[in-house]
Amino acid sequence: MTPISILDLVRVTEATDAAGALYNARDVAQHAESWGYNRIWVAEHHNLAGIASAATSVVIGHIAAGTKKIRVGAGGIMLPNHAPYIIAEQFGTLERLFPGRIDLGLGRAPGTDQMTLRALRRDPGSSDHFPQDVMELQAFLAPAQPDQRIVAIPAAGTEVPLWILGSSNFGAMLAAELGLPYAFASHFAPDYLLPALELYRSRFKPSEQLDKPHAMVGVNIIAADTDAEAKRLATTQQMSFTNIFRGARGLSKPPIDDIETYWSPQEKVQAMGMLARSIYGSPDTVRAGMDALVKETQADELIVVSDVFDHQARIHSIDLIAQAAGLSRE
Repeated sequence: MTPISILDLVRVTEATDAAGALYNARDVAQHAESWGYNRIWVAEHHNLAGIASAATSVVIGHIAAGTKKIRVGAGGIMLPNHAPYIIAEQFGTLERLFPGRIDLGLGRAPGTDQMTLRALRRDPGSSDHFPQDVMELQAFLAPAQPDQRIVAIPAAGTEVPLWILGSSNFGAMLAAELGLPYAFASHFAPDYLLPALELYRSRFKPSEQLDKPHAMVGVNIIAADTDAEAKRLATTQQMSFTNIFRGARGLSKPPIDDIETYWSPQEKVQAMGMLARSIYGSPDTVRAGMDALVKETQADELIVVSDVFDHQARIHSIDLIAQAAGLSRE
């Protein structure tokens, strides 16, 4: 059985403020833990009114404190925004508090606009140093050497497992070169999925962390009792993607009956291009979609985005996905 995980967007909606979004994320994690999901990740985004996970390490601590065994991590930390030393301190602290449960996924996109990037005190060109930053971070998480003058305390020796995130071939090549697990963002960048996975597997070099490739595939899945209801719930996500192209990102909107009244033909093409690998439907439809995706990609793991406006409907979606995947429940 392919392990299934969750990427939580920590959505602020027109009905829920930031505090509500954060407590909803922990509630999702608690349910996911009891339903057999492997891990739950949150991502770093800045200056976006509809996402409450900007202080990613703090959110991870909040979720981990409300759960017992599910892995909790970053999907991901946008490393060009930070000094590797600071991220080592933060995630080493999390690992000390929640041993054996913390993941650190790393991306090289800023996760924000250029003006906000400058407010983070980072150089817009800092992404050019991403491979070196990853290795520096890895070194700070390793056991300290006798002559090491700068030690990340209490991170040294925690060896928090690193992941490389990607939506193109760059991340695939880096993950392969460093011998790290690779997570591909096909939930919003489906075009490069298969070439990136092939590149990662063909060039993989074993490392101390990982002896063979491990590829996790991101996928949007919204499940409901019927295909029609799932497709209706999916209009929330479709409107969010449409608003990206309008430059009008805001709070998550409630679903609507007819998405055709919301987007233009051009916006539909753009949004559906990004959502091309999404699975919306009843448990039977979801099961067939997941089986086909795993067969096509040979994914070692799926990480699911279930972007539903109403919290209880989202919990129901995650429950049905777990049932469709045959996850083992407590």
